Amino acid sequence: MGLEQLLIVSAVLFSIGLYGAMARRNVITVLMSVELMFNAVNVALVAFAKYVEPAGVDAQLGRILTGQVFALFIIAVAAAEIALGLGIVIALYRNRETVDVTQANLMRR
Repeated sequence: MGLEQLLIVSAVLFSIGLYGAMARRNVITVLMSVELMFNAVNVALVAFAKYVEPAGVDAQLGRILTGQVFALFIIAVAAAEIALGLGIVIALYRNRETVDVTQANLMRR
């Protein structure tokens, strides 16, 4: 696969995730869609790391590490986002007994 094909796959994954985040009302589905968008960005970063030459550093070492390091940062941010998101989902479910996004503004008493 070339860079163009990987970027097309990444764009399709990101579009599916964006549609899921915007069109769905279930908080769990929205969180899964956000994770899909994070994974699409990871695919794009690793693809760029494989096919694009970095400037100013050892070409081989820079090519190997650049996209993968950014992908690890995104995975760490995604894990923190899921932990926080699930905490919010549990609080929403305990207060309203629903996981509907439109009910989130009713959490205050």
